[in-house]
Amino acid sequence: MTDKLTLTALNTMSPADFTARLGAIFEHSPWVAERASARRPFASVAQLHAAMADVVRGASEEERLRLIRAHPELAGRAAVRGELTEESTREQKGAGLDQCSPEEFERMQDLNRRYNEKFGFPFVIAVKGHNRHSILENFARRLENAPDVEAAECIEQIIRIGGFRLVDAVAE
Repeated sequence: MTDKLTLTALNTMSPADFTARLGAIFEHSPWVAERASARRPFASVAQLHAAMADVVRGASEEERLRLIRAHPELAGRAAVRGELTEESTREQKGAGLDQCSPEEFERMQDLNRRYNEKFGFPFVIAVKGHNRHSILENFARRLENAPDVEAAECIEQIIRIGGFRLVDAVAE
């Protein structure tokens, strides 16, 4: 998203336009923006984010699982093939995941494989403020979580990612 939206504009858009403009905030899941549009008007970006977070937390278990699965693996096949969304590409690059050594890349691939085998969804972390070393540490630590704990952690990380994306996309 290159043009920053204003809250005033978002508050007065049709639900379809609102969804079109904010549909990418939650990876491949425009239903989050669509449901949040009914809660307008928003007085702040924080209030908009809280509404979107409520939508995610209030979604069915199946919808939350699909949301987690909509996220790419970190430094995974989609990244190598250049198939990530613009937002995911920028976020992974910002964390230095495009600069992994061959050993780090191999470790990331092994962790991706083991994590997917255990949980059935990709590892999700809000990479802002992290580097590839702290991401690898979190990855290995969270691999020890129980499946329900890890699914809940992924949802909270996705909500954090959404908050960062909203700040980048919407002006107060």
